[in-house]
Amino acid sequence: MALLRFDDIRVEFGADPILESADFALEPGERVCVVGRNGAGKSTTLKLISGALIPDGGEIVRTEGLVVAELPQSLPPATDLSASEYVAEALLELKTLREHFERLSADPAAAGSHELVKIQSELDARGAWDLERRVERTVSELGLPGDTPLKLLSGGWRRRVALARALVLNPDVLLLDEPTNHLDIDTIEWLENKLLAFDGSVVFVTHDRAFLQKLATRIVDIDRGKLISWPGDFKQYLADREQAWREEDEHNAKFDKRLAEEEAWIRQGIKARRTRNEGRVRALHAMRETAEGRRKRAQSARVHIETSDPSGRKAVQLHNVSFGYGDTLLIDKLSLTIQRGDRIGLVGNNGVGKSTLLKLILGELAPQGGTVKHGTNLEIGYFDQLRRELDGNKTIAQVVGEGNDYIMLNGKPRHVVGYLRGFLFSAKRILSPVSALSGGEKNRVVLARLLSRPSNLLVLDEPTNDLDVETLQVLEDQLAGYTGTLLVVSHDRQFLDNVVTSTLVFEQGGNVERFVGNFSDWLRQGRKLAVSDRPVGSRGSESEGRNRVQRRATKLSYKDQRELDALPDAISTIEAEVEKLRSDTARDGFYEQNFEQDVQPVLDQLAAKEAEHERLLTRWTELEDLAQSLRQGD
Repeated sequence: MALLRFDDIRVEFGADPILESADFALEPGERVCVVGRNGAGKSTTLKLISGALIPDGGEIVRTEGLVVAELPQSLPPATDLSASEYVAEALLELKTLREHFERLSADPAAAGSHELVKIQSELDARGAWDLERRVERTVSELGLPGDTPLKLLSGGWRRRVALARALVLNPDVLLLDEPTNHLDIDTIEWLENKLLAFDGSVVFVTHDRAFLQKLATRIVDIDRGKLISWPGDFKQYLADREQAWREEDEHNAKFDKRLAEEEAWIRQGIKARRTRNEGRVRALHAMRETAEGRRKRAQSARVHIETSDPSGRKAVQLHNVSFGYGDTLLIDKLSLTIQRGDRIGLVGNNGVGKSTLLKLILGELAPQGGTVKHGTNLEIGYFDQLRRELDGNKTIAQVVGEGNDYIMLNGKPRHVVGYLRGFLFSAKRILSPVSALSGGEKNRVVLARLLSRPSNLLVLDEPTNDLDVETLQVLEDQLAGYTGTLLVVSHDRQFLDNVVTSTLVFEQGGNVERFVGNFSDWLRQGRKLAVSDRPVGSRGSESEGRNRVQRRATKLSYKDQRELDALPDAISTIEAEVEKLRSDTARDGFYEQNFEQDVQPVLDQLAAKEAEHERLLTRWTELEDLAQSLRQGD
């Protein structure tokens, strides 16, 4: 029996339908991945399942007593609450109900009452008599530092605490929206194993294809407003969908040929019209309606990478390079030669020094020991730098075209609108300010700007976050043909496997080693990554310290700590304000108002709030990274 069912669901935002006549059923024990390009309705589907969103039409049927828990995209706040206290908060409703039962039980007049029996039955059904032990068991099973305040935990460990908070509810259905974003490889593998051991149903959205392939027992594709179910894993889904698309194209081609023949017949001369079959005429009208109602598949992504003249044979040389922060040594006497045409993946867990090494290679940081030399004729394209430099007040077209209507590709002018359509932006969306974009859309803007600039050394620092699977696959295809030198930092294991031919790995034991082959080739050798992301107070072997000189933990300054403590509340407040403004702009009739008096002021306010939200998040990340570096030598 299905745990829940969608019957003829419709969801609209403004005049555009997201889901239309959509059906879906979730069975016990399934692990379903919802796929679709950005904006197709993946997060909307999760909200419908959780009950956070009410559909505009249709019905959602749930089994009685169904418990749904969520692992949200956002991390738990960095507060003084301990990990165990934060997990226990999920059971507050049950705890309150149990306390109410205990008060009623102490009242002789309530003995045997209908209310008392009903509450006891609910507490029995939901296992609410041992809540404290349930928290302890969940915290223990997930290996969490239960007594450690959240503010002393890194993002990866807070993600684990968030999962514990969801699992402590003993849910029938667990929802996960991009759960691997910003997690390192070890934490992703830990999460995979925990979800494989979970005996409930899981519905998740992810761009991580290795994660998807390992977990999903069924794929649900949001295609033209419908929820299309594909049994099997991700690889089977890709093969089956390709076959279905071929059959659809063949069917449409035959239909269109038949329609053209009927249209030619109806336009025949006077004699033919006098003798025509009225049933055939009615059939033609039905065919016309079918053709008009057909929704075409969205256009595929088209990505182009502009290359410059080749660099010198040796693109970058590092000789005995060392770098650290205070007494913490990140890079120790590393020598490395990057040849023209190398395709290198930098692989390691959070905190081991990948981004530091990348900045040393690029010249953004000066080494404290040794030398870094760039080769001749080097033209660098750096993904992370452009992401940091995004101007939220400019439109997508202005950012990518740098104020021009045309950009040069392969020596020929190309209109910026046509170019951006290849990155899945509609003509209307291209005129939107960057501050109004989602995370995935901003990443596509950065890629569009970066790849239109001629380069012969392309540096991609975590380029896959928030990108849909289709765009990732197209990007990989283009990178495969890139003739310059490629450096990639990513926790996306399949992306690394598909685009690099050698790896520079931060290994257990404090070594930075270069290997021929991709991530899977390195993994097959049975080696381990260095781990630095440990909870405060945990102990690990000194060989896992990434050539670090360990020192006692230090703290942020008083001023910085106060700012960090206040940021989560400030971020939550502005997120609520942004959500309200977005709801205002999505309501029916909003754009039918006077634009200058009623529409533009709201859009300006939304852009300002989103810019402030981005600033607060950036500042929070800076302080978190600094605090973790001071505590753990990151």
